Amino acid sequence: MDDVCEGKDFSFPKEEEKILQWWGDTKAFETQLARTESLPEYVFYDGPPFATGLPHYGHILAGTIKDVVTRYQTMTGHHVTRRFGWDCHGLPVEHEIDTKLGIKTREDVLKMGIGNYNEECRSIVTRYVEEWEKVVARTGRWIDFKNDYKTMDLKYMESVWWVFGQLFEKGLVYRGFKVMPYSTGCKTPLSNFEANSNYKEVPDPEIMVAFPIVDDPDGAAFVAWTTTPWTLPSNLALCVNANFVYVKVRNKFNGKTFVVAESRLPELPIEKAKKGLPNGEANVLQNSSSTTKGSSSGKAKNTSATYDVLDKFSGASLVGKKQKLGWVVARLRLDDDGMVAAAGGKGLGGFSVWMDDDGWLESGWYVPLFEYFMDFSDVAFRVVSDDYVTADSGTGIVHCAPAFGEDDYRVCLQYQIINKGENLVVAVDDDGCFTERITDFSGRYVKDADKDIIQAVKARLLSVFKRNLGSSSLEALLIPIHFVGDLILLSSTEQFRAVRDLRFVAVEKLKDQLLENNKQTYWVPDFVKEKRFHNWLENARDWAVSRSRFWGTPLPLWISEDGEEIVVMDSIDKLEKLSGAKVTDLHRHKIDHITIPSRRGPEFGVLRRVDDVFDCWFESGSMPYAYIHYPFENRTLFESNFPGHFVAEGLDQTRGWFYTLMVLSTALFKKPAFRNLICNGLVLAEDGKKMSKRLKNYPSPMEVIDAYGADALRLYIINSPVVRAEPLRFKRDGVYGVVKDVFLPWYNAYRFLVQNAKRLEVEGLAPFVPYDHETVQGSSSVLDQWINSATQSLVHFVRQEMDAYRLYTVVPYLLKFLDNLTNIYVRFNRKRLKGRTGAEDCRTALSTLYHVLLISCKAMAPFTPFFTEVLYQNLRKVWVGSEESIHYCSFPEVEGKREERIEQSVNRMMTVIDLARNIRERHNKPLKTPLREMVVVHPDAEFLDDIAGKLKEYVLEELNIKSFVPCNNPLKYASLRAEPDFSVLGKRLGKSMGLVAKEVKAMSQEDILAFEQAGEVTVGTHCLKLTDIKIVREFRRPDDMTEEEMDAAGDGDVLVILDLRGDEALEWLQVAREIVNRVQKLRKKAGLEPTDLMEVYFNSLDGDKAMSQRILNPEESYFKDALGSPLLPCSVIPAHAVIIAKENCDDISNLRCVITLARPALVFNKDAILKLYAGNQRSSEDLQTYLLSRDHYRLKSEFQRGNGKIKVDCFQHAVDVEVVLGKHVFLTVGDYLASTKAR
Repeated sequence: MDDVCEGKDFSFPKEEEKILQWWGDTKAFETQLARTESLPEYVFYDGPPFATGLPHYGHILAGTIKDVVTRYQTMTGHHVTRRFGWDCHGLPVEHEIDTKLGIKTREDVLKMGIGNYNEECRSIVTRYVEEWEKVVARTGRWIDFKNDYKTMDLKYMESVWWVFGQLFEKGLVYRGFKVMPYSTGCKTPLSNFEANSNYKEVPDPEIMVAFPIVDDPDGAAFVAWTTTPWTLPSNLALCVNANFVYVKVRNKFNGKTFVVAESRLPELPIEKAKKGLPNGEANVLQNSSSTTKGSSSGKAKNTSATYDVLDKFSGASLVGKKQKLGWVVARLRLDDDGMVAAAGGKGLGGFSVWMDDDGWLESGWYVPLFEYFMDFSDVAFRVVSDDYVTADSGTGIVHCAPAFGEDDYRVCLQYQIINKGENLVVAVDDDGCFTERITDFSGRYVKDADKDIIQAVKARLLSVFKRNLGSSSLEALLIPIHFVGDLILLSSTEQFRAVRDLRFVAVEKLKDQLLENNKQTYWVPDFVKEKRFHNWLENARDWAVSRSRFWGTPLPLWISEDGEEIVVMDSIDKLEKLSGAKVTDLHRHKIDHITIPSRRGPEFGVLRRVDDVFDCWFESGSMPYAYIHYPFENRTLFESNFPGHFVAEGLDQTRGWFYTLMVLSTALFKKPAFRNLICNGLVLAEDGKKMSKRLKNYPSPMEVIDAYGADALRLYIINSPVVRAEPLRFKRDGVYGVVKDVFLPWYNAYRFLVQNAKRLEVEGLAPFVPYDHETVQGSSSVLDQWINSATQSLVHFVRQEMDAYRLYTVVPYLLKFLDNLTNIYVRFNRKRLKGRTGAEDCRTALSTLYHVLLISCKAMAPFTPFFTEVLYQNLRKVWVGSEESIHYCSFPEVEGKREERIEQSVNRMMTVIDLARNIRERHNKPLKTPLREMVVVHPDAEFLDDIAGKLKEYVLEELNIKSFVPCNNPLKYASLRAEPDFSVLGKRLGKSMGLVAKEVKAMSQEDILAFEQAGEVTVGTHCLKLTDIKIVREFRRPDDMTEEEMDAAGDGDVLVILDLRGDEALEWLQVAREIVNRVQKLRKKAGLEPTDLMEVYFNSLDGDKAMSQRILNPEESYFKDALGSPLLPCSVIPAHAVIIAKENCDDISNLRCVITLARPALVFNKDAILKLYAGNQRSSEDLQTYLLSRDHYRLKSEFQRGNGKIKVDCFQHAVDVEVVLGKHVFLTVGDYLASTKAR
């Protein structure tokens, strides 16, 4: 393996760019696809985005989820085709061209020519493809851009035709009209999804209008509420809520009488009488202060001062019934034409009313505001009811114009004011202007007419209560109130209006099958499926799939002039055969001119295509079939793998792509389109607001990637609430946190392996080649057993959770595993990994770490494809037969035995360490301060055996404690107390809870121990389990000890006790630890690598030289373990030693000393060397000079290869000699002193 740099010098972004280049050079993705071609297919549907904008965090989030899942599926033995798709048609593209060319009306397009217009659209749909490919590739996502699909491709469009043809054959397509969102700017109806995709608020008046009730003896009027005054000329009904209570009230000052919902009475104006005016005529207005919509403050107002309540009645009594209003319905005198000549003393001539068979007038009728729809007077201008009228706004009475509101249309249809299938009069044209029917405002844009319509109503002496909503040019007629937002799509007014001659898919017929198919799908998170999507399907309406636009897939409908003959083209071949024309493009300007002869004969003329194109959601919903040109190609591939295995998009797609996929697959095959789905939430700016380029409230994705790397960004968003369909407040610091807390520790564990593997070579030992996995599994080291078992648990968990598409549970587990690897295994195993416990044990530990890193890299590869590739490329250099890329590897299988007991024991060990640290912190005893004893109390003998045996050395070393005492008698150091868990038992026991709680609290120590052993206890007639009772262990300190001398901490499972008393031996051990700490800091300051061998010399500057001996002698083994070499007295530094660093230390427990770092220096046995040369002093000195000139590491390697001997034959005038290590020469001063001491 190659050397690696320190973590601070490792650039994650730059290494990712190198990997990205390598993937491209080796065609890694293409190779992976080719290698898996014979494996079972895993079908993934990638929803097509528009290419008219640049990718943002929402795209990166969804793309990362898709990449993680598809990489995992590839590694688990599947062939996963991943083709990028582009949504090329629809309003976003047309709007850009309209803006670019200054197109305002439909006629502008026709003048320009549909062909020219469409080619302009075609020219921009791939404008940002290169940028998309760059960003998507940089995030690490593997997906095919070269073999992408586009909704404007000929083959794709032909499959869309086939889908429509199938629906037509099944009788699921009909022609009709619908009240739906309509853009006057784009001159086309919109889907609900399109209507919500881009909007802004504009000021709109909110008004209340009084509609006089026909023949009411009090002259009362219904007060209705609306925010769209321009719809008042088309009013046909008033709607109430049958469940509300309504009141008739009279104004005390002007005598006017109104009917409103009782709960909305405060919305009426409050008036005061002006002194000196007759009849108390009102002239002073007070602001509304209701707390509901339309209010300006939160204070309730007193309406009793202005209004007397004359009567109360239910909303249901206002609808279609006689004599239920609290006033008498009188017979009316009709003129010869059946018109009302008079009513209640007020002239209502010209108003047609509805009479029953006995000539009685039905109640709930009112005088219309305008006379534009008098031809509907026999059924209209009456009160209807529906639950869509709410009590949180308005007056409880809503005006209905069925041509401009979905609910209005539905309710008027229900009450037969209009009839389904008949043409509904729409008094507004495609440009948003009134038609000739509205004579007073004909040709005017509806929004511009709001003010004049209000004035016209007022001029008719009808009460209008208007609220000023932000336009200073409109004066408040009665009550000034707040703004109400109206949606404006693409800078043009979006209206709800009836649209004629639409083609619908009869979704309502499919509702039961849709709900059943939804049950067959698996969603993460499931609440989106069970609630949001289920509710949307339950309320599914017929889908208008046609749009009166230009750039889209044309509807394949050819119709005769008399409308009697319809031909649906479900293929290009059929169109060519019937028309005789050659077809190479299916866009409007290429086929609109094509006609088909009538099969009834020439006298019936020809069939021409209808003008409309498809809703672009119909096209994207056809994606599972169209992107592979089904059924014209790939029949076997599709039919053997449908429904697709996986889709993933944002929460907004529950009403968009997910819905259209489900509708079309249900209509075509009675199946869902997909089996598994991950739904993500919305990525917001850090302040919780929507990310805005204008506000610049978020960093650009490439800026974050360039700073921290794509893997860090991927892991950050995957390990967040957004994967559970919740919002994420994106924080740049969060991405940095992933680098700091995950990648740097992970890299350091890998670097530690590489450094110590390289050390073997530096020391002249055989290069590192990891033992095979079976050998590693048989290691006798408890930490090896633990980390091997933990790795198998990791593999098991990741497979289980990834198979369940729960990405949000996988990442936290992976992060915890990496934390354990770096902070437990590597930290506690440093001696073994550095070779201080023997060469064989070192290689076993290094092999264990190697395999753990390799397996964890494979498990993390789908999540962090770059970093795992970086590590793998170096790790594979010592493993013969390894795959060229980690992404060609199979996902790890669970191999070997999982040691759950060892895993639990190590987890408990870490708990013991944490508890002991807590005690130290409470008593201000830092880890560098040695303590004499720790007692661990736990009833589990196996755990105590583990921690007192296999794990003991790690606990004592980590906590700096001299001895450890296990105790399985919980009563020796603790008293037990039982507490009932009220949160568990409360509901279950009810009234018995008090008595049971009393008996539980009274349990003796013996009772509690027996309960813990048995696992249950009967109290009264109730059987209580371990989960029902909390056992509290409270430390019981020995009588002869104070809290400063002994203290304890527990977690309810294990109790840890520390002896905090000090002694002289512990003080010297503390000094030794501080010296080691200074040596390590000096090594770092000198820029030394961990593999750089040094000898450490110590010199006390105090007068008492005996202090040096107190440090050097008792702690000799400690220094050797901690530093890799003994701490040497400065008096033995050879003259030829190379000094690397030296530091004076004045603050080590009141000890002043000098610490010196020197490279290992040879020490010669001069007498033995002189003897080699029979007393020849010159030859003896030449040998020493020669050996000193040799590279120390190479000389060491030569001695190792010669089993401690080397032959020196390089002197011309001296005999050849055999130099023996340990007899004639020593490689280090430490070796020489150890030899001297042994003698």
